[in-house]
Amino acid sequence: MNSQEILIRKPLGGFLTLGGKRPAVIQTMCNTHTADVQASVAQCLRLAGAGAEMIRLTVPAREDVKALAEIHAQLVALGCNIPLVADVHFSSDIAIEAAKVVEKVRINPGNFHPDFDQARAQLARLVAVCREHDTALRIGLNHGSLGRRITQLYGNTPEGMKEAAMEWLRLCRELDFDRVAVSLKASNTRVMTDAYRLLGEAMQAEDFHFPLHLGVTEAGNGESGRIKSCVAVSTLLEEGLGDTIRVSLTEDPAAELPVARHLSERYAGLRKSSLQSFRAEDRIAHAVYAPCDEDATLAFGGYNAVQVRLMLDAACDFGKKIFDREIDGVTVACPGQSEDFCRHIEDELMQACRRRFYKSEYVACPGCGRTMYNLEKTFNEVQRRTAHLKGYVIAVMGCIVNGPGEMADADWGYVGEGNGKVSLYKGKTALRRHVPEAEAIDLLLELIEADPERKDR
Repeated sequence: MNSQEILIRKPLGGFLTLGGKRPAVIQTMCNTHTADVQASVAQCLRLAGAGAEMIRLTVPAREDVKALAEIHAQLVALGCNIPLVADVHFSSDIAIEAAKVVEKVRINPGNFHPDFDQARAQLARLVAVCREHDTALRIGLNHGSLGRRITQLYGNTPEGMKEAAMEWLRLCRELDFDRVAVSLKASNTRVMTDAYRLLGEAMQAEDFHFPLHLGVTEAGNGESGRIKSCVAVSTLLEEGLGDTIRVSLTEDPAAELPVARHLSERYAGLRKSSLQSFRAEDRIAHAVYAPCDEDATLAFGGYNAVQVRLMLDAACDFGKKIFDREIDGVTVACPGQSEDFCRHIEDELMQACRRRFYKSEYVACPGCGRTMYNLEKTFNEVQRRTAHLKGYVIAVMGCIVNGPGEMADADWGYVGEGNGKVSLYKGKTALRRHVPEAEAIDLLLELIEADPERKDR
């Protein structure tokens, strides 16, 4: 699909172009509290220096718009020419105010007014302000937060995600406003790729060419989060879908950027795979990779850049083939890498494509200014304490704004409430609320162990 170009104004002049045949734009999101202006400014500067081309900040309340304006002003004074994106939930009034001070606003239609006519009126007011202030818009839908009307019509499905997006894109077209990007994110890689493919077909049918923002939301961390993101995003980029990328990791936001850059450069023809050869035998691909260490920023945790490059290349080389059932598996070999490491990458790749599960699946948001606890530390501890469980989907979510809805596929969920308290979920049902953080992981394990429907009995 050939997307149209849209221009995102830069605060110090010039434009960032999304779409067309340009390399996918790399973006990330601050995990500072927006109200903490100095911390947010410092993180934006660090992320800009690490290669971010757009930076998003959450705006959960009206008073945060003032903080956002101050962050923007200080960055301009310091010569930072990176467009800022306001992430707004629930309130069109906050979105309207934010559109006056930053270059782009992201809204989730599922969180706007449940009455479609009133939601249309809210969008019309927002678009009028965006037009006045030369501000772009992202229609950002997430699996699990589609709104009651859409889920009643289509269920919480890729089809529902596509239909919700098309409704709002039609409204933008009616309003003669085309500085719009659109995203359909999910933590389930199959749901995510299916939704974007459906949207691409629907947009082509109606001669829409809005740029697409790609990402696996709540991908987690470590090798799992990186491989999940790469198999899904690369599948779409290979099909010509995707103009901007965020790799959502429950880590420092700067860790997202090398992975996004790898994807952007690969599909712009600026980076080649380290794959030397492969052969297919009995629907299994046998792949041999060359050691390649051209980007030291890829290294993380205990993995060096050669190993991470192998992970990302294998995910991109074979993710689409596994998704589309052209092959049923892959074996990986690379001189200098252990057999255990290579088998681990194979397991992670098959799990990321949701073809074979060797461990529990983890869903975790990357954290943002709405998160009121140490999400990364807690997520690592939940993973450690539940490593013995098989066949579950376990979610660790930063806040109650997105958490309960967007952990749509989770069997169990840990959701931060703020003020040192946590809600614990089984599926979509809250079993315990206001649990002190110090007790929450122990109680989560007790609930799983006592569950009469426990999967691994």
